[in-house]
Amino acid sequence: MTPLAKIDFKKALPALYAAPRDRFVSVDVPAMQFVMVDGAGDPNTASAYKQAIEWLYSTSYAMKFATKVAHKKDYAVPPLEGLWWADDPADFVARRKDRWRWTMMIMAPDFIVRPLFEAAVEKSKKKLGAPPASLRFERFDEGPSLQILHIGSYDDEAPTLARLHDEVMPSQGLTFAGRHHEIYLSDSRKTEPAKLKTILRQPVKPRS
Repeated sequence: MTPLAKIDFKKALPALYAAPRDRFVSVDVPAMQFVMVDGAGDPNTASAYKQAIEWLYSTSYAMKFATKVAHKKDYAVPPLEGLWWADDPADFVARRKDRWRWTMMIMAPDFIVRPLFEAAVEKSKKKLGAPPASLRFERFDEGPSLQILHIGSYDDEAPTLARLHDEVMPSQGLTFAGRHHEIYLSDSRKTEPAKLKTILRQPVKPRS
């Protein structure tokens, strides 16, 4: 039997999962569907964050295996992504992480349909118990954005983001059109902080 070809979305969609290190580039992000969980608190210590990640991966892998069996389609589960903000923007800039809010998410290919998601949730309940109240499967339309590749610790992102906010966006006549978005190309459990690779993305729109 010929093995199924496995889709790697990091290679199939390079504009979304790759960027230069030295400059911000424009990307028009299409609407895509995600498994999502909302939460708040320091991602390093909040139990809600740990639960969110467990559920995102459990559900995503259950959908992957189900569609491989039922529809003969195989793919690598895409990277973890996160939207980050704070009610007081100063708390985000100052990295007062206990005051942060977030939506963690993993993209699901368009051939994944809602019944597969619902079945994956039921399967995950058997080992994880009750799911987070905000666990959901929905489309996310980000649109025009600027992004760059950051290599290093997450805590070293501030100078790059300051350059984006204070120089790049004003010089192009742009303002914010959504939340700060990070795409984690490295596994932080297996990669030393100095070598972590993260796409930093900011949805933008013309300044009125």
